[in-house]
Amino acid sequence: MYIAQAIPMSFFTTVVPVIMRQENYSLESIGLLQLVKLPWILKFLWAPLVDKKANTLSQYKKWIITSEVFYALIILSIGAFSLQANFNLIVVLIVIAVIASATQDIATDALAILSLKKDQHSMGNAVQSAGGFIGALIGSGLLLLIYHTFGWFMLLVGLSCFVLLAVIPLLFFRYPLRPKPMGINISGKDIVRFFTQKGIFKYVVFLLLSYSGLSGMLAMLKPYMFDNKYDLEQIGFISGILGTSMAALFAFVAGLLIKKVGLRKMLQVIPCLGIFVGVYFYVMNNSAFSDIQLIIGVCALWATYGMMNVAIFVMAMNKSRLGLEGTDFTLQIVVTQFGSLLIAGLSGFVSQRFTYQGLFIMEIVLSLITILYVYLLYRNKKIDALSEKTNT
Repeated sequence: MYIAQAIPMSFFTTVVPVIMRQENYSLESIGLLQLVKLPWILKFLWAPLVDKKANTLSQYKKWIITSEVFYALIILSIGAFSLQANFNLIVVLIVIAVIASATQDIATDALAILSLKKDQHSMGNAVQSAGGFIGALIGSGLLLLIYHTFGWFMLLVGLSCFVLLAVIPLLFFRYPLRPKPMGINISGKDIVRFFTQKGIFKYVVFLLLSYSGLSGMLAMLKPYMFDNKYDLEQIGFISGILGTSMAALFAFVAGLLIKKVGLRKMLQVIPCLGIFVGVYFYVMNNSAFSDIQLIIGVCALWATYGMMNVAIFVMAMNKSRLGLEGTDFTLQIVVTQFGSLLIAGLSGFVSQRFTYQGLFIMEIVLSLITILYVYLLYRNKKIDALSEKTNT
């Protein structure tokens, strides 16, 4: 399910802009396409509906399968239109497709929380994170090659068929779900209630900080490589293929380590890796670095990001209220995305005003702040905010 939702999303947001540029579309039109990500950020608004209507395994299956089939049909319909002649219509259809994919994601996350036992959270979220990275790798790389070979229509036919095939394993899914509490009146107000829980402010601050030491470098990585005379093929291979593959690999490493040493230790270690990556880029940028040195830095950056992904997902599972699994998990991930968006936006300003050296310094400082914040929470025993126990 996670691969199935990641491939089309990656295709629409990374490959389609390349195709549009080849067809001489304006940068304004290409920028407009980024709006298709909006439903993925706003999906928390209808997450309570999924939690309210889905209580049994069969009901979750219906939500996922219905969303996935609708998703596939919209993708197929997009293939019937021409980018040149029907651009606005295609953008609308992509937004509808992303809404269906986001709904599938809400139900899949809730199903994962209800079916996985506590000691399975680490590896379950390793699978989730790796699935997303693998889907992004296929969607941004392999599909571009397929497009050049088979064309627009055949590519989208194949994409819709893959989305449908991904449903097949779910048909045989028989794991027992943890029972939901009876008599819960779920509504949109539960979104607000999440932020009124005891100790939640400290937790939300951590979510905002969690990716801060990495997101700026990730946002500016491709421009940084371009400014250092790497061409688009080299950038795509080093960052898009090697980097994303490393993120998927280290997602599993993080899953194993969290299971072995615990979430608390990993939350303290991963920001330290962020400092290492920031220092590495800062030192490397002061010298005439080689391709190998750059590849090491890029792989370390993506590996750290993959590990943080898993730690955040595990924590989000643990903090999800019973009966509101889809809503709470979605809310927490949206908060991290908002924090990453702020830092990514700031990274361009810092890089322009203070050069890339200023960006690397900023990321080192943000990683240090994250480490100190986690340390202070644990030292003062305020660990309800980062508790490894499921919030009931």
